[in-house]
Amino acid sequence: MKIKKILIANRSEIAIRIARACREMGIKTVAVYSEIDRNSLHTRYMDEAYYIGKSPASESYLRIDKIIDAALKSGADAIHPGYGFLAENSEFVKECEKNGIIFIGPSRDSIYLLGNKTRARTKMKSSDVPIVPGTTEPVKSYDLLEQEAEKIGYPIMLKAAAGGGGKGIRLVKNESELKSAFEIASSEAKAAFGDDTIYIEKAIINPRHIEVQIARDNHGNSLWFPERECSIQRRHQKVLEESPSAAIDSRLREKIGRTAVKAADAAGYNSVGTVEFLLDEKYNFYFLEVNTRLQVEHPVTEMVTGIDLVKLQIEIAENKPIELTQDDIKLNGHAIECRIYAEDPEKNFRPSPGKVIGLRVPGGIGVRNDNGIYEGAVIPLFYDPIVGKLITWGDSRTQAIERMKRALSEYLVKGIKTTISFHRKILNDQSFIDGSISTEFVDNLLKIKNEPDKRLSEVAVIAAAILSEINKSHIAAGDDNNIKTGSSNWKNFGMRMGLCQQCL
Repeated sequence: MKIKKILIANRSEIAIRIARACREMGIKTVAVYSEIDRNSLHTRYMDEAYYIGKSPASESYLRIDKIIDAALKSGADAIHPGYGFLAENSEFVKECEKNGIIFIGPSRDSIYLLGNKTRARTKMKSSDVPIVPGTTEPVKSYDLLEQEAEKIGYPIMLKAAAGGGGKGIRLVKNESELKSAFEIASSEAKAAFGDDTIYIEKAIINPRHIEVQIARDNHGNSLWFPERECSIQRRHQKVLEESPSAAIDSRLREKIGRTAVKAADAAGYNSVGTVEFLLDEKYNFYFLEVNTRLQVEHPVTEMVTGIDLVKLQIEIAENKPIELTQDDIKLNGHAIECRIYAEDPEKNFRPSPGKVIGLRVPGGIGVRNDNGIYEGAVIPLFYDPIVGKLITWGDSRTQAIERMKRALSEYLVKGIKTTISFHRKILNDQSFIDGSISTEFVDNLLKIKNEPDKRLSEVAVIAAAILSEINKSHIAAGDDNNIKTGSSNWKNFGMRMGLCQQCL
């Protein structure tokens, strides 16, 4: 069936990204928006726009009834959920089916199976997909939790069975931390997913987070794409992604790719999706989960393969067979994505909602900017703080990094705080440059930043002593030029010592 009109049940940059693919395919688009998003860029970009409720997501973007109603009123024959909100909600798929609307994503059964981590782990284990050692059933009491933790051995990870997006996850290093971690993880899981069920995994020390984009249609055709390195995370939330991983060679790449397809086949998957793995220090990899939707970081895969994943997703939803073969998937160069969040890195990444009063976005060869903001746009506190994604491509990883540094130097957002400066720190860190990273990278980087440098203290003492002598000689000579010009003695001293003005 040829899809003619798609309602995009999302907002901001991902809604615009999907709409761009639709426009190239000759498909009409319908936007939905909450009260605070009335003047958002995604509502202006679409062919039509429908109001669906007040600003809180629970009264708008999470209201299945209002989204279905907007789809029926607009005459949309399909709904694309984007990511987040209702993207992995099997009840939403059920309501689409009841109303004769195509859901652009996998089947309800696949979402149900893979949406619960313990069900997914059980299925993968029975299909010979390697999983992290741990429980395949929810742990329903604290007594049972203690017993299982002792069997597995510390350190362990407590994880929400219905989880995702870094919610309901706690590292437990020893028995003394178990009870408080269990209470926190359970309450987080309940708040985020309405389900406080927890399971246990053995903690893999200093792992890499590797994921593989897959596509599978209704005709038995499956594809895997070059892996994405997603180890740069803060509080289990991805910050920067790249493709390919500096740790993976062609042989391991194919092995992980084939395993990802095996996982998709086992689940009867029928859309574009992502299989996530943990890679340990000995290059053993373990199944983590399947994201049954388009990923935030999908652009890096598009940049290194030249394949539009949104178009492919829509074609699968139209019941078309995938025309590409595995041999058509070629790895070309290197791509990096920086997620730009409305957060203040200098104040423990505190959210920074507000009005964008100035905006300059980067450009040039090998630069892609996916954002949903404009000068005058309001960044609300109600939703995920991501305001855009900056992606660069290069012939090599080195070139992609240098382009990203250049692009970040051009990026200016005024009126709110963003994580642009934090990305610059990541890109200049030697461990990142060397590719020797793990999921502990950001925590280690922040520790270094917060530790006082003894060498700087010593330099300051020496500088103060020298400056004192200089001032004495100036006073003796009657030199009051600094007072007249209003320039800083520290700055003048630094310039005499050959330091650049920008450093002072």
